[in-house]
Amino acid sequence: MSIAIDPIRREATSVLEEIRLREEKRIREIMDKPGCSPCDRPAVDPIYFETYKQYQAKERAVSDPTTLILVDEADRLQMNSLEQMRSIFDEGTAGVVLIGMPGIEKRMARFPQFYSRIGFVHEFRPLDDAQVQELLEKRWTPTGGTLPEEQLIPEVIASLIRMTGGNFRLLTRLLTQIERVLSVNDLHLVSTAVVEAARDRLLIGTG
Repeated sequence: MSIAIDPIRREATSVLEEIRLREEKRIREIMDKPGCSPCDRPAVDPIYFETYKQYQAKERAVSDPTTLILVDEADRLQMNSLEQMRSIFDEGTAGVVLIGMPGIEKRMARFPQFYSRIGFVHEFRPLDDAQVQELLEKRWTPTGGTLPEEQLIPEVIASLIRMTGGNFRLLTRLLTQIERVLSVNDLHLVSTAVVEAARDRLLIGTG
């Protein structure tokens, strides 16, 4: 909701500040005239309050632009939270996607009123070796991460495939840790030794 409202608020702040400064200048010029006393202070121009009300009305007129709600670790939600999600879904203004660990559908099945609203269940399987290799060859990195420009050598790619077993979250964590190892040691090339050091810091099995 704030995505839609924030531009209006920023504009309102700018416009109202301009009006305030202009009004202060007007009053100061009047009060600085010879013979003027505090009793002669002019009335405040109502334009500031009128403009404020106009922007408040603009905010109230903005409808919620949310069309999809993603809930991660949904398997940890308590009954009250599930009831809230059901209520949001029943309003019909937004879709809901629940993301959780394997077995989440069995837990949801214990709440018939909520479970009856689930359209389908999709299981995300680990990436196969070819998919992981394609990602690495295309120099994919986690959001915000960077790796050396040099293409990863086949031995490094093979190590990453073996260590992660196609687990996308683990691959993300391992690549992030590799970046840290490179930075701490002022290295500029991803070697098998760097991959192993990153693995050890994450306490990943020796796979």
